[in-house]
Amino acid sequence: MPSNVPPPAFTELLAGATRSAVHLEMRDTYAVDYESGPFAAWRRGHRLDPADRASWWRPWLDLVEETVTRGVVIRRARIVSEPVSEYTRFLHSFTFTNVVAGEEVRWLPRRRASDIALPGNDFWLFDDHTVLWNHFTGDGTSAGGEVAVDPAAAKLCAEAFETVWARGIPHDRYEIH
Repeated sequence: MPSNVPPPAFTELLAGATRSAVHLEMRDTYAVDYESGPFAAWRRGHRLDPADRASWWRPWLDLVEETVTRGVVIRRARIVSEPVSEYTRFLHSFTFTNVVAGEEVRWLPRRRASDIALPGNDFWLFDDHTVLWNHFTGDGTSAGGEVAVDPAAAKLCAEAFETVWARGIPHDRYEIH
């Protein structure tokens, strides 16, 4: 893709998926506002109530639900260090919302990923051919995305994801200690 053409928006990439969208997350923390917002509220003890769907449903979940309804399988795998970071505890506490929307989620302890060839960045892979790399700075702040339609990159991502997925623990069985 020429450098003067911006990459497609994530929503366009997901809308264009016909079979699958997989997401691999490999960081133990991502930048969050420690003073306000959902992470800060969680740190103060706020937890989402699964029975009160109206209080936690958000546009991302609408997008997931619409995509899954079209027949696209959305899977997310997270490689995490143990004991888990505070941020991972936060993620785990509300991942049930992703599952309710139709996303499948698994967790893989990092020590069980040592022999997996992993790409250097988190990514989304759409229909096994389009990669959206998620770049981050050292402190977890987003440094933007990059789209690649490169068969070698797509193959690496697909193989890495499937290996992580096969070893991963389904969300409803992954216990945070």
